Amino acid sequence: MNPSPRKIAKEIVATLQQVGFAAFWVGGCVRDFLLGREPQDFDIATDAKPEQVEKLFHKTIPVGKKFGVIIVVENEIQFQVATFRAEADYQDGRRPEKIEFANAEADASRRDFTVNGLFYDPLTQKIHDWVGGEKDLRSKIIRTIGKPEERFGEDHLRMLRAVRFAAQLDFEIEPQTFSAIQTLAPKIQIISAERIRDELLKLFCPPHAARGLVLLRDSGLLPFILPELVATIACEQSPDFHPEGSVFNHIVLMLEKLPPDANELLPWAVLLHDIAKPVTAEKDLATGKIHFYGHEKVGADMAETILQRLKFPNKQTEEIVEAVRHHMQFKDVKLMRKATLRRLLMRETFPLELELHKLDCLGSSGNLEHFNFLVEQAEELKRQPQMHPLLTGNDLIELGVKSGRELGALLHEIRERQLADELKTADEARAWVKRMLAQ
Repeated sequence: MNPSPRKIAKEIVATLQQVGFAAFWVGGCVRDFLLGREPQDFDIATDAKPEQVEKLFHKTIPVGKKFGVIIVVENEIQFQVATFRAEADYQDGRRPEKIEFANAEADASRRDFTVNGLFYDPLTQKIHDWVGGEKDLRSKIIRTIGKPEERFGEDHLRMLRAVRFAAQLDFEIEPQTFSAIQTLAPKIQIISAERIRDELLKLFCPPHAARGLVLLRDSGLLPFILPELVATIACEQSPDFHPEGSVFNHIVLMLEKLPPDANELLPWAVLLHDIAKPVTAEKDLATGKIHFYGHEKVGADMAETILQRLKFPNKQTEEIVEAVRHHMQFKDVKLMRKATLRRLLMRETFPLELELHKLDCLGSSGNLEHFNFLVEQAEELKRQPQMHPLLTGNDLIELGVKSGRELGALLHEIRERQLADELKTADEARAWVKRMLAQ
């Protein structure tokens, strides 16, 4: 049985200490460990220089050697081992111009938030706290180390990370830190789309996705990260369909209902499914009802633009866009012809669309009638023989059908009748084609 990441991380510290170096677990792993959570990654800080770290371990990767960072690989697991350092002269809101190796206390002081600035010796089980992180952990507070303006000036992404940590840990952001985010929020635009996307993917995970969106709004970051969502805040909906109020409220409620094991794309389908309601809103003066005709089609185009801007992979973009484009079809599923319904059930994105529909209902009326109907229909379809097309174009040509429009129309009609259970075998399909040709 392979040793756990925690055991390996402890052994790396022991190896460094045995030859006279100081070494500690640092950052998020210490925070999570003290909160009673199992850390996902273990980072180690030491006074050993990168070259000395490389000599001590069999397999290393010099991923950030000039910044004092070496990856140590043990049992195919990567551990970041970084030399204590101080940083200065940030010019681009992301990278320091100068790196100076330093002691542990100086290294702690250059980190982002107090709860991430704790050092822990797993051999002596002693915590080293030079930044007040233990107190803030107990008080459930996210606070910058030192002046927030300086910390956020060094790396503007830290503003978004503050929101993410507050949401993930269910902490509050310390008032001065929060005020600085509200003031400096426009600077987040300097950060690359890829770095912002990666933070948002973590922010919009259950069970903290809803609070993450609310904090984005309250912090002032939302207009500079997802400006299209800002318009949903004041976009009212007809109370007979949406008693929850605005589109933004509807999205928040849906995010609150995300299942713990949600598809990673589901939060994004939720965020974007009604993104076009503000630009398609029309109020019927006679009835007072608000309509959003075609918002799913306009929304699909908007969603594609947003996801491309955030550099999402093409496949993920396509799946989310399809879910947005089709989400209004679900209100009509009980009226659909069997063939139409089965085409919906057989779409590659149907599982994502179905989960989006469920949340759409839970975030408004709460009526799951159509959802339950679709679950039943999907189960029934699973019990059917494989739904591969009964005939191909070559089959029709052999029966005397000429290439062209007629062949395509016949293939489409055969498929429709197959999905409607009117044709069940290839022989039945051939017999039907012969009757059509005879007519």
